[in-house]
Order: sequence, then C-alpha cells, then structure tokens
Amino acid sequence: MSSNIFGHQRREPLKKALAIRKIAFTEIYESDNTVDVQQQASRCLSCGSPFCEWKCPLHNPISKWLKLAAEGKIIEAAELSHHTNSLPEICGRVCPQEKLCELACVLHDTTGSITIGHIERYVNDTAFEMGWRPTSSPIRSVNKCVAIVGAGPAGLSCADVLIRNGVNVVVFDKHPEIGGLLTFGIPSFKLEKKLMVQRREIFTEMGIQFQLNTEVGTDISLDELLCTYDAIFIGTGTYQAIRGNVPKKPIQGVFESLPYLIANTRHLMQLPTPNDEPYINLHSKSVIVLGGGDTAMDCVRSAIRQGAKQVSCLYRRDEQSLPASRKEVVNALDEGAQFHFNLQVTQFVVNEQQQLTGVYATRTQNGKLENGRYQLELIDDSTFFIEADAVIVAYGFAPHDQVWLNNALIKRDKYGHILANRNSPIPFQTSHEKVFAGGDIIRGSDLVVTAIDDGRNAAEGILLFLGV
Repeated sequence: MSSNIFGHQRREPLKKALAIRKIAFTEIYESDNTVDVQQQASRCLSCGSPFCEWKCPLHNPISKWLKLAAEGKIIEAAELSHHTNSLPEICGRVCPQEKLCELACVLHDTTGSITIGHIERYVNDTAFEMGWRPTSSPIRSVNKCVAIVGAGPAGLSCADVLIRNGVNVVVFDKHPEIGGLLTFGIPSFKLEKKLMVQRREIFTEMGIQFQLNTEVGTDISLDELLCTYDAIFIGTGTYQAIRGNVPKKPIQGVFESLPYLIANTRHLMQLPTPNDEPYINLHSKSVIVLGGGDTAMDCVRSAIRQGAKQVSCLYRRDEQSLPASRKEVVNALDEGAQFHFNLQVTQFVVNEQQQLTGVYATRTQNGKLENGRYQLELIDDSTFFIEADAVIVAYGFAPHDQVWLNNALIKRDKYGHILANRNSPIPFQTSHEKVFAGGDIIRGSDLVVTAIDDGRNAAEGILLFLGV
C-alpha cells in the first residue's frame, strides 16, 4: 500500500468563525485549497468495485473523478462528474454523504472516509470559475418538445438529459427562480442561491427554456400542455406539511416549517412575499422546533441566525433515532441549539389573544416492537410546561392538493403520490401515456440525489416513449 494513502487522515475544510456564521446566511465552510483537495483525493484506494459508487443513488464514478482531482485535472473531473449527475456542485453541498458514499468508503473505519462531498463541490466550483461549462451536444436534433412541470432537482435533471438528446424542453415553475426547494427551502448557509442562478444560466445556454412565475393549473392548464407538447414530466415535490397533533385552528406563534423557510429565503433574496406566506422574524423569541429531520435542522439554524433568544429542538424518539444528517446536528449544536429527546408535545397553551405562550410536553419511552420499529409510549405523570413564543412544526411533508391532475385521470395513491412505475417497460410513465413523474411527488419526501436520479431515468423513459 502507498504511504501516500495512509499518511494522511480525513480532513474537512475549515468552518467560518462561529461568531460570524451564527448571524450570517452564507455557507459555513471556507473554500478548500488545491493542496488539501489533491491530498484528500489521493487517499482513494481505487477499489476494483468501489462501494462508494454503489452506495450513491446515481452510481457516480467517484473513484475516477477523485483520481483526476488528485492529478489536478479539474476540468476533466468536472466533465466526468456531469456524466451521471445533473447538479454535482449542489449534491456536494446538500447530500448526506455520511450516510451514502462516505459511509461506504473502505477507509471509513481506519483513517476516515475521503471527503467526497467537499471534493465534488471544489471540483465543479473551480471548473466553473475557470470558465468551463457543460454543453449539450446531441447526436441529432429531433422534432419533439417536452414540458417539465416543476423546476426542482427532478425536473431540472429530466430537462438536462432530454436537451442532450435533441429534445426541446420548456420548464414551468410557480417560483421566480429555478431550484424548487433547493432555492426556497434549503437555507443559504447550506446552499447559496447564486449557485442556482448560475445553474439557470448554464441550462439556458444549453437550450432549456424556462417559464417562471407560471403555475400549472392556474396560469396554464394541463390540457393545454397535453395539446401542445409531445410528453410531460411532473416533478412538483411535496409541499403539504404533516401536522401531527397540532390543532387545525390557527394559533398565533405556531408556524409550519416550509412557509417559514420559503418566506425567509424570499426576504433575503429581496423577492416579493405572498400575503398567505408572510416573512416571520423570530428575533429575541424563545423558539421550539418540533421534528428531527434535516428540515427541522434548517429551521433551528435559521432561527438562530435571525437572533432568536433561545432555540430548542424537541424530538419524540431517542438521539440514536434522529433522522437528520449528523453534520447538520453538529452544526446546530455548535451554533447554540438545545436538543431534547424523548419528548412529545401534547398541548399548545395560548393566552386570551390566542397567542402562544408555551407547550406541555410528555416524556416518551419505547413500547412494543412493530415492523422493526418501536412504538412510543407516553410516560405517566411526566408532563411539564415549556415556555415559548414560537413553535415551528417540522414533522415532514405529504403531497399537496393538485386538482389540475384530476381531469387527466392520473392515478395517485391514498396519500396523493402520483403512481409511476419505476421498473415498467417505459420507466416513470403514469396512467396517462404522455405524462411521466418523478422525485418526491412519487416517492414522498426524500433526498435531492434520489430526485435527480428519478428525473434522469424518467427522461430515458420519455425518450423511449417518443421513439428518440
């Protein structure tokens, strides 16, 4: 074995000073330098059958572009990373690598996994800074046009593959910028919004057309799209909050996570804020976030940056069951968040003006085991009061009501997910032969990388359908 491989430990980029990142909506990691990147990339063992690549939903050729990065061949590495991934610079920032490729790295239990995510980010950022751009060079242009509904990761990836195969593509989205939740849901301290603006410019140069501020079902009907386009891809995601035991009657001071995050991003981007999703400033407030996923961490860390007096995350299971990315939990703790486990909010307390004053929480414990998961039990006589000015509910998301799908007789399951068979002869086709779907709208809330994978595979299904 080369001493170069085992002579270095895993080393992550430095983070910005805590005092700065606690108040700034900018990415928390300092830029990597060439020496560190080459040093980390050179640790790769170039396994014969790389586990990291199998663990990646996109099966990215990680070991190959790590070798190129180690040799300083940045353009070649970026080019290769784009062969399987439509948004590699985004995945380098928001993928939970510690649960995917880096977990599978054979160095994980010895000198520490290679910093695959940071290298992926560096390679593509640097290539863009050098002026390199991915281009569409189709084998031949075809007289076909596809409409994409939703400019999130699934829709953008579908558009990317189609345009490279000579298909004309028009992407519709209700927001004023592309990205979906990449732009409006994920905060800037994880993903700066200039990256999505840059991506829109790149995709536009490739020939993809965008019709933003256009909501299908309101500004244009599905029937119009069916009459105009040869096929349609739906990648609208899931935006309906799961409320759990939160009262249906509105309570002043109780907010849903997604409207809170979206309005905060619109505020920072100086975009108009709709009346039904106003900007929420939690400065000087005692805040409780309910939930344990990455969205909950986004809310926790956003509230800290808004200057909240205190931010607590309440999760009903134990710490080992926390679904959030470990690095996000560590960052939240560093920035001053408090975590409380095995607590279930059982009552919201309001004053005469229906303004929240706090919650009652009850301690929980594991009950009987069902389907490989413990059912929770509330512990008798363990309820206590927690004072709070604001509660953010981050229990997860379900498909939002999209009545415009009804006329096309597009089948959905009982939860509202569009039914699209990923393994059918024509992958990702729905009950309407011209309509395809992928991402969260068919699988439920999931990862950015799985949405990208769905979009790219759905594009292959559309190409089969079109006979291209």
